[in-house]
This record gives sequence, structure tokens and C-alpha cells, in this order.
Amino acid sequence: MANFSILIANYNNGKYFKECYHSLINQTYENWEVIIIDDASTDNSVEIIESLIKDDSRFKLYHNALNEGCGSTKAQCMKYAQGDLCAYLDPDDALHPEALEKVTLEFTNRDDLAAVYSQMILCNEDLVPEKIYTGTKQIYNNRYFFNYPIQFAHFFTFKREIYLRTKGINPNLKNAVDQDLYLKILEQGEVKYLKEPLYLYRLHSNGISQDKAKQSAKDSFARVIHETMKRRGIKTINNKIVPEFFTSSNEIFNLLNYQTNRMHRIMSKIKVTLDNI
Repeated sequence: MANFSILIANYNNGKYFKECYHSLINQTYENWEVIIIDDASTDNSVEIIESLIKDDSRFKLYHNALNEGCGSTKAQCMKYAQGDLCAYLDPDDALHPEALEKVTLEFTNRDDLAAVYSQMILCNEDLVPEKIYTGTKQIYNNRYFFNYPIQFAHFFTFKREIYLRTKGINPNLKNAVDQDLYLKILEQGEVKYLKEPLYLYRLHSNGISQDKAKQSAKDSFARVIHETMKRRGIKTINNKIVPEFFTSSNEIFNLLNYQTNRMHRIMSKIKVTLDNI
């Protein structure tokens, strides 16, 4: 049985952690560990987390003395992970009871997989499911895929050995940390889409994905994409020159506008279908 590492970077989400915790201990797959790093929370997160996990050795809690941000904290999580398979879970979200079992089965059936991702359910602040997020799609993974427009997010799982082949998450990132991870992992192997909602995503006013953070996230995503283009050695894309240095997010996204048109998306869907025959 593959060992699974669930990685949680927490900052001031103590009041939501109980549901996250219960979704983990209720998993049908039992061979797992949970790595939690608290990023110098100013609420009562540590007390709440410690009270819930104190009698379960599968949970390991670490602390940042100072607030280091999302990129640094998520990168540190991987340093403690011992599992064959890994996935990040936000402390205000939760997993479907069969999430780990279903994902592990996919990796068991295919040795060539670097990652598996699923659909997610959008929930209200009380984590009551409201609707399946329809933006998640089957992707065609090649060197020109940058997840723009975004076609997948949670639940993204990957092999630890694959992660160790990359430079790892950029610890300096404050936003677009997951996108940085996705693009680096996808360069290392095949990916499988599970058309099942295995991740419960909580919408609330304190979430980092809300309106006030969208511009900052957009700029960070553009920087991640530009770094990915450079890393992959892409000099031109759709007959346009990739800039040597990052100057603006619009410049990067304009290079990829062709990927939003109908014909490009139809062709990508055909390629995915042919690959799966």
C-alpha cells in the first residue's frame, strides 16, 4: 500500500480546521500521514489543531517562528513529507471520504502517472456543498500547456519522487503557489483526470482567492507562467516572441490568448480523445 502525505499550510484558519480534520480521519484509505505547518498564526489555530490531533501520531504539527507566506510554508511541507504520494489540502477545506482511496488506485493502475486531479465541490462558509465547479476539464498536457485559462485546481495529487526531480515550489511566492507546483509536476510525466468531486472547497470572506487578492494572484500567475516558458526553453509561442524579462502580466497573458479560442479548445479535446483510445 502506498503511503500518502497530506500537506497543510495553515494561517489563521483555526475555526475551520475541525471539518478538515474529520474529513481526514474518516478516509476509507488508511495508510496516510498529515504534515501541518502553522505559519505564525495570530488566532487560536495552534490550540485548536493541537487539541484535535494530540492522540493521533499520524498528524505532525510544525511551527514557523515568523510569518513566511504561502510559498515558503508549502515548500517546507514537502521537506517533512515521507509518503509515496502527496497532496495539499487547505485547512479551511475538506476531502471526500473516498478521495485518497480513489486517487491511489489510479496511481496503482498506471506507472507512468506523475499526477492525478479531480473535480471539486464549491461549498458555503459552513462547508455545505452547493455545486460542482464546472471549470475543471480534461487537459492535453504538452510543453505549451500553462493552465491558462485555468482548467484544473483541487484535488491535485502527485508522486513525491516526481516532485524531487523538480526545483520544488518557489518559496518566495505569495500567490499562484499551486500553479507553480502544477506546471513543474506536469513537465515530469502523464496526468489523469478523475471526473469525480473529491475536494470540498469552502467559499468565505477570509479566503485568499477572494476579489481583493485577485490582481496580486493574477500578477503572480503571470510570473509563474513566464518562468515556466523560460524553464522549458520556449522562445516563441504562436509566432510571438517570449520576452526575456517579465514586465507585465498582460504581456504574458496576451501570448496565450489564442488558447482561449474555440478552435484551439476543440483541437485540444480531439487530441485528448485520441490519446485515450
